[in-house]
Amino acid sequence: MKNKPKISFVTVSRNDNHGGDMLKRMRIFTKGLIHQCNKFGLDAELIFVEWNRDKSKPKLKEILPLPQQNDRLSIRFIGVPNEVHKRLKNHEKIPVFQMIGKNVGIRRAKANFVLCTNVDLLFSDSLFVFLSKKLDPAMVYRTNRCDIPKEIDESKSIEELLNYAENNILQRLGKNKWYPEISDTSTFLFHIPFYGLIKSLPNKFRLMIRKETVNDFLSRIDTDACGDFTMMHKSKWLEIQGYFELEAYSIHIDSIALICAHIIGCKQKILPYHACTYHISHSNGWELTDPIEKIYMDLDKPMLDWSSVYSLAKKMFENNELIQLNKANWGFADENFKEDIFEPGKEMQTIN
Repeated sequence: MKNKPKISFVTVSRNDNHGGDMLKRMRIFTKGLIHQCNKFGLDAELIFVEWNRDKSKPKLKEILPLPQQNDRLSIRFIGVPNEVHKRLKNHEKIPVFQMIGKNVGIRRAKANFVLCTNVDLLFSDSLFVFLSKKLDPAMVYRTNRCDIPKEIDESKSIEELLNYAENNILQRLGKNKWYPEISDTSTFLFHIPFYGLIKSLPNKFRLMIRKETVNDFLSRIDTDACGDFTMMHKSKWLEIQGYFELEAYSIHIDSIALICAHIIGCKQKILPYHACTYHISHSNGWELTDPIEKIYMDLDKPMLDWSSVYSLAKKMFENNELIQLNKANWGFADENFKEDIFEPGKEMQTIN
């Protein structure tokens, strides 16, 4: 890459067909980023942290689209091997520690801004227009996630896939950019500013006559599907020490990172309605799982309960002080993982 990347897209995956059609979803995601970085002139890098790879299956670099001569996106594959995974508690129940893997990418990101995301997304063109503009290092950026059918046709062009996504939204997760204290993105009326203003007035009035509580604080933070899109300046990620390296299922760990970002003074910017991500639905997906099926899924995984997150947030909010949750070497900063780097117009470079 001729220029330093503006954004490091950080994600974690492996070739294990998680949720079905995993390879298809990863190819669409990668192809989409390559296409849109070119279309909008964005120099960026995509960091795939390949966690606990199944050695009987091809590596991600062997099965995913790679940058060509004049592309604007470079791709880095960082391998976290089986033996490192097995050091962690609950390794036999959780094959991929998603948030610890994202920390591996955050620590090694080269861009000033780090966008933690997932491998089954398409980004709207409106979102890419925003990403191509000047970004504010004081902000934590969030956007809505729109779930779309898993039957999306991979053979179509990215433009066709985006058109399909826009017209086939199953549900929308996230908050409104004007009124983040209200969790409602589904109804047409809510997107009329005066309707949102009227609906939010009771909350705003209460804050005029009494001191803000932890419930008020938490209500303003857009934690809905935040693992799919959270972007901050790298210095802010380093200050909060990335994601809490809890050796458990990823649920709520992404929310803790947002809480920590607000504690250190980051200002939240929720991007507009059309600047969204499109999530390709799959089996085992958390939000779309049948409630009974989800109960049995939950019983099988060690995970964080929201009441514990609330207690942590309350303590930090009342003391107005960040609690450092990780060790100094978070993100395996003292490990030298093998890395395969693909930059446009260059031969693959391997760093051991």
